[in-house]
Amino acid sequence: MERRNFLKSAAILSTAGLITPMMATTTTATPSTEQCASEGRRRFTMTQTYNVIAPEGSEGVVKVWIPVPEDTHFQQLRKITFKGNYKDAWITADNSYGAKTLFATWPDAKSKMEMAVEMDIETLDWEPMKNGDLKTYRAPKDIRYPVDVEHYLKSTKHMPTTGIVKQTSDKIVGSETDPLKKAHLIYLWVSANMFRDNSVIGCGTGDVATILESGKLGGKCTDINSVFVALARAAGIPAREMFGIRLGKSIKLDKYSKTAFGSADESGIAKISGGQHCRAMFYLAGYGWLPADPADVTKMRLTEKKEHSDPAVQAVNDYLFGNWEMNWVGFNYGRDFDLSPEAEQAPINNFGYPYAEVDGDPLNYYEPKIFAYDYQSKEQR
Repeated sequence: MERRNFLKSAAILSTAGLITPMMATTTTATPSTEQCASEGRRRFTMTQTYNVIAPEGSEGVVKVWIPVPEDTHFQQLRKITFKGNYKDAWITADNSYGAKTLFATWPDAKSKMEMAVEMDIETLDWEPMKNGDLKTYRAPKDIRYPVDVEHYLKSTKHMPTTGIVKQTSDKIVGSETDPLKKAHLIYLWVSANMFRDNSVIGCGTGDVATILESGKLGGKCTDINSVFVALARAAGIPAREMFGIRLGKSIKLDKYSKTAFGSADESGIAKISGGQHCRAMFYLAGYGWLPADPADVTKMRLTEKKEHSDPAVQAVNDYLFGNWEMNWVGFNYGRDFDLSPEAEQAPINNFGYPYAEVDGDPLNYYEPKIFAYDYQSKEQR
């Protein structure tokens, strides 16, 4: 579906708070949970509730931007519904990254501001490396990238590709020229040399040059995967993060850690308010995009208190280069960009969390007393 048609449909349906994407539909019988899991296909219902509390003495308009999942070959937003006492609410993707956004406004910061959102999401494990898709890959002699892919070679405020980033990248790849091998060398360096630091707030800021210059190669998922992305770009490989959230239990990596990669209760219900997680991907000329997630290697290592050389860590390390288990959904690739409708505080670092402003002043989305929201996910069986 073309973006302009999607936006037109969104405008029509926004007053009802119901949008059902007209894509990836099927008339076949619904498969069993066991069959879906064996095929790597899963379905989740994510519910979000918001209770916006303006700081004491605040006046004026309140605006909220909520990230909405991207539609890709590995995930589909089947339906989204939303309701609340907002004045207006609609879905847009009119920004430089095409990041889908549910935008809502309230006219008076002194009023009660509530909203509920439900998303029906279908996912498919993305496993090109495991499936052997790259066994015969050979890089083209003349490497050229599509215009939309070239965008992911550029520097951003938090991810420069010069200075210490370029120097570090050059040291890692050495004389290697094959782009797949270069990406693998960078991935192995990041997963082995960086560490997860649970004292970092949220997912981290992903300020790559500061991390490398400090010599303290730690952080959360945005920090670690941003280093991978920036080093890859500096090596001439298009790369990007995808900001999203874990939806439920890991099936394929559960044997290595019961909690590091996602969890849920016996009914398939997961409390995911703090489950935001960003992943990485890189582009191979002559093939396309490939998944990676060195940050989850560091998380598993910390959670299970294991050395990087441990066989279990190495098994996870091998899997997460070229594969994603999709008990997770990605929202967008946005980095250092302006939201739409435009926010007063712009550009934003990334768009993995909901964002809100009261009369132009941002609310702290890490502070539940001010910007209270609750996310839950239930796997459909």
